[in-house]
Amino acid sequence: MECIFCQIAEGAIPNVTLWEDDETLAFLDIRPLRPGHALVIPKTHAARLADASPASMQAVMATVQRLTPVITQLTGSTDATIAIHDGPAAGQEVPHLHVHIVPRQPGDGGGPIHALFDRRSSVSSEEMHDFAIQVQQLVAQ
Repeated sequence: MECIFCQIAEGAIPNVTLWEDDETLAFLDIRPLRPGHALVIPKTHAARLADASPASMQAVMATVQRLTPVITQLTGSTDATIAIHDGPAAGQEVPHLHVHIVPRQPGDGGGPIHALFDRRSSVSSEEMHDFAIQVQQLVAQ
């Protein structure tokens, strides 16, 4: 089965397009959390963040940056939550990289990212420091 977002990008599945350029497509989410909830996708298939090229991510984020103030203005919002769910355990429902733009209002029932978890991990300062060193070493390779 072909990726549904690839089919949308190819025009095989209808959508409500907000923006399209050579690299990206932005359209309204069919199950919006708030009016104006949009998705921005790279036209080239990438299941997850690590699968996308730097150029593709640059194009996606440029589209997010272009659309966010327009969407918030038109929805009467001043703020937006910008989110990427990277993998099924993180809540990614469609295996094609996508960025959510969700216009926000005070008291809209949403919350910060910390509200996603009922329990928080207990991490010591030493564990955070050790983890940071490991990340720095792997990224430098």
